[in-house]
Amino acid sequence: MAILIKTEEQIEGIRKSCKLAHDTLYMLDNEIKEGVTTESINTLVETYIQDHGAIAAPLNYHGYPKSVCTSINEVICHGIPDATVLKNGDIINIDVTTILDGYYGDTSKMFAIGEISSWARQLLDVTKMSLDLAIKQVKPGNTFGRISQAIQTYAESEGYSVVYQFCGHGVGVDFHEEPQINHHVDIQDKNFNTKMRPGMIFTIEPMINQGVAEAVLDKSDKWTARTRDGELSAQYEHTMLVTETGVEVLT
Repeated sequence: MAILIKTEEQIEGIRKSCKLAHDTLYMLDNEIKEGVTTESINTLVETYIQDHGAIAAPLNYHGYPKSVCTSINEVICHGIPDATVLKNGDIINIDVTTILDGYYGDTSKMFAIGEISSWARQLLDVTKMSLDLAIKQVKPGNTFGRISQAIQTYAESEGYSVVYQFCGHGVGVDFHEEPQINHHVDIQDKNFNTKMRPGMIFTIEPMINQGVAEAVLDKSDKWTARTRDGELSAQYEHTMLVTETGVEVLT
């Protein structure tokens, strides 16, 4: 399937949905604390999105049972909200995707609960920088492979590993579109040498592990992905638009 070049009308709709996704995520800044359950986070997110005339995209997506993903400590992604209580020292990724007037916005970030360890803080800093360095590669004429090179080179230079079983993706008109955005270098990737063009919209969402790169899927819920060795994982995500001169981060 070809990579969709969005029209001005589509871009404007996606921009609005991305702003709502951003606002939803940052609404949580004063809510995420020790003693809060991930189920209550789900309720906050679902209510906020609905109150703004939109839909939470994850709910019932391929059977996913909640409106947001809450991934704690060794959970890499797709953690399902439940009665789990956040405790001092935890790190948690909250991943929000909105559908506003038929358009999608997708973003996630890490939250630190109370006083976290120095090594957890370093993981968060390296993961955020991995995303920032990747965004600098987004511009017309550059190849998607440059994104994965930027992430892997930096993360591994700092002693971390890059999850290879999940990736970024085109987004906006649908939840997941072409292209697949790898965060690790794979020269067999069909998009490795594909050049970015104005009007392309996609996510970059590196998942960085303290230990080995491999993810293991929970056999009971078929969604929760954890680090194979139980070490910490972190993720940050933005949706971005390739412009005529560079990049606009929509979230």
